[in-house]
Amino acid sequence: MHVWKFGGTSVGKPERMHSIRTLITSDDTRKIVVLSALSGTTNALLAIGESLKANNDADANTKINTLKAHYDEFLGELYKTAEGKSAGQQIVDSEFSFIRSLTSIKPFTLKQEKELVAEGELLSTQIFQAYLAEEGVRSALLPALEFMRIDADNEPEIQYTEEKLAEMLPLHSDKQIIVTQGFICRNPRGEVDNLKRGGSDYTASLIGGAIRAEEIQIWTDIDGMHNNDPRIVKNTFPVRELTFDEAAELAYFGAKILHPSTITPARMFGVPVRLKNTMDPTAPGTLIADRTSSEVFKAIAAKDGITALYIHSTRMLNAYGFLRRIFEIFEKYKTPVDMLATSEVSVSVTIDNTERLQEITDELNTFCTLEEPDHDQTIICIVGNFSADNEGVAVRVFNAMKNIPIRMISYGGTESNLSLLVHGRYKAEALNALNDGLFSA
Repeated sequence: MHVWKFGGTSVGKPERMHSIRTLITSDDTRKIVVLSALSGTTNALLAIGESLKANNDADANTKINTLKAHYDEFLGELYKTAEGKSAGQQIVDSEFSFIRSLTSIKPFTLKQEKELVAEGELLSTQIFQAYLAEEGVRSALLPALEFMRIDADNEPEIQYTEEKLAEMLPLHSDKQIIVTQGFICRNPRGEVDNLKRGGSDYTASLIGGAIRAEEIQIWTDIDGMHNNDPRIVKNTFPVRELTFDEAAELAYFGAKILHPSTITPARMFGVPVRLKNTMDPTAPGTLIADRTSSEVFKAIAAKDGITALYIHSTRMLNAYGFLRRIFEIFEKYKTPVDMLATSEVSVSVTIDNTERLQEITDELNTFCTLEEPDHDQTIICIVGNFSADNEGVAVRVFNAMKNIPIRMISYGGTESNLSLLVHGRYKAEALNALNDGLFSA
């Protein structure tokens, strides 16, 4: 069984839903199809929520009317028959009736906001399932709120998902296509909630891991993961194969096509992930699995908004426990560290969340000396096959970067990542220089 996920742009127009139906029924493979909300819907729902939080019901109702008009028009172009349009209209009328009911709840709390935002996925999946039924596809809708749950730490309970799907899927053994929602779930109190990180991609990976799928496919409007940021660098190209570790590094350090959380369940259960392009279905895309190709340099990604901290203490010399004390402070304030560099008496770290920076620096100052933090930094992550047997890796990177100031270097922590810290003003120059130096013939 496969798990295929389609994002908002892939389902954002009626003709694209038509294309998805053709894609998912092009062979006899059974599939769980995970859908995001129609493009623009989540933002529109959040805007409605902001009006309700401000007690501006008139503005909220105006926004609701505008969004419903968009869906009414969508239905007219999606369905071919009167029966199909009637089924679709009943779905839209019902869900928008619920949305309107939220305007009467005072105060409008986070609980209601999560219920409101979930409507995007509830609408898209029901509309699509009604369309599949109109087309005579053997399909069923499996509500994610019945099998997807997070714990008190907002982490998905994959064992719960395994158990529920093991009960629910056999009830639809005669169906080729199972449609479900991405992003949404329930929390320990049974309330509607969401996965936040990775959204629908994460849902697809969790389902794929839970059912031990043959493959997870993430369909977007890009032909796989590129070797560099195509918005900044010309002459980029799709990377055909990546390991789980390589893909996770790229996703964490800025490759927008995939969220880093997506990789974890797939890697845990050894389920390959394939990134595909709905606009060009015949393109091979990118395969993420245990195996890898032989190229030394695979891809580059960049993560902005980084702050660097420089910590000094002569008491670190020949001492133990010093690093532990530093990292206990970051743990206390729930602030992850991205990069780390050490010398005999200094430690440099980078963070991307400065919400608790003042508390962190106040505690560090009790036993260390800190330089002024460097803000607006960028981490450039270079991913590839950097085993100890590969010669000249660092030389090629530094030759490419010879005209660009480098503030920190992280190399050797894994065999798949070399990271550089530069000021954000050098990001575009660095990405282009590395592209020329590492990938040009």
